[in-house]
Amino acid sequence: MNLIILEPGETSASGEVCLSDGRAAHLLNVLKVAPGSQVRVGILDGPRGVGAVESIVDATVAMRCAFEPHAPSRPRVDLLLALPRPKVMRRLWAQIAALGVGQIILTNAERVERSYFDTHVLTPGCYRPLLIEGLQQARDTWLPGVSIHRQFKVLVEDELDRLFTDGLRLVASTIAASPTGATIRPGIDQRVLIAVGPEGGWNDFEMALLAAHGFEAINMGPRTLRTDTACIALLALAHDATTPRQSSHT
Repeated sequence: MNLIILEPGETSASGEVCLSDGRAAHLLNVLKVAPGSQVRVGILDGPRGVGAVESIVDATVAMRCAFEPHAPSRPRVDLLLALPRPKVMRRLWAQIAALGVGQIILTNAERVERSYFDTHVLTPGCYRPLLIEGLQQARDTWLPGVSIHRQFKVLVEDELDRLFTDGLRLVASTIAASPTGATIRPGIDQRVLIAVGPEGGWNDFEMALLAAHGFEAINMGPRTLRTDTACIALLALAHDATTPRQSSHT
């Protein structure tokens, strides 16, 4: 853990918190804290700060926390993902959160097995701890929103404009004319929604429907990538493009 994440309401009005769960075990066994030690902390969907260890009694760590005045900004990148195999989705949750997204929109597609939607990997009890794991790795507190849509056509036609109101919509394709670098380039000043299809790709109907609703197809090259590889590559490019550069003066 690079950041100890606290649930809203876990701290007192004066910033006091007592931990006796896995976070306490990490503090004691990995970080080797002692009274007087300071660690990075953050409130889920809230500000980050510093926690000072005040006491350790029976594997319970008591800290007093001081937080920054503002929470980190919401990531400017969203992900629309054709649901991959459950074991792939399970390992993707933490990675997606670590890279940073505002929301994860999971959908069906012709080349998605219907049984994937019945897996426990899509239950909050499974994915929420994995998302928090990714946030702790990346030192972020913004928990991505998650929505699951079994009907691709209904999602794109009736629900997507509510979920993603304004910004650049991109869909990855191996046959698109526009290369990724021509579209995802530094200086993008709007939100970005990236659609990643199943490993077999979006079919012609799905690509046409996405195009009709404002998605620009971008080409990642001729290689057909695994879902997790494509997600990580595209999210990294999108974040690089949407991160403001500080001008240097000589």
